[in-house]
Amino acid sequence: MKTLIILAHPHLDTSRVNQKLANAATRIDNIEIRDLYKLYPDFKINVVAEQAALKKADRIVFQFPIYWYSSPALLKQWEDAVLTHGWAYGSTGHQLQNKEFLLSVSVGGGQEHYTRTGLHGYRLAELLRPFQSMAGMVGMKYSRPFITFGARTITDGELQNQADHYVKLLQTVTPLPKFGLLETESDS
Repeated sequence: MKTLIILAHPHLDTSRVNQKLANAATRIDNIEIRDLYKLYPDFKINVVAEQAALKKADRIVFQFPIYWYSSPALLKQWEDAVLTHGWAYGSTGHQLQNKEFLLSVSVGGGQEHYTRTGLHGYRLAELLRPFQSMAGMVGMKYSRPFITFGARTITDGELQNQADHYVKLLQTVTPLPKFGLLETESDS
């Protein structure tokens, strides 16, 4: 299975979490990582190159830190430029049909902040709904997100454990678990 990771972190060089996860992923065969901020520091996206990379992949991963309840700006611009009508969706847009889609996101706060009664007032799964809708629009199979909570306070040991889980997940050939409530999330 060929996996494409669309990595969107504007400060990857100073990121403990996303840098560790990306580095761990490079140890796996059949993984391509496209670091958007390295490829497009001027925000001028090569749509043809991005679409070609997507076509070759069986699984597409968006890896990024949550910034103000969404993705960094370049990933949103990438979506707008690359996932075009007639290519990704619409009556003739079927290039991403039936590909697996996975989010790998990190947040600074702990999981307790992402409940209906927590600091943010929403579960993280709810804040990720636009990505689930995008995947549905282009015909991809949305899998349960891989989430790293507490990016600001995670210990080295916990981060290594998270990186090991990420590698194991990316090596999974069978379809990933479909979206639903995370086992540790409740309706609170």
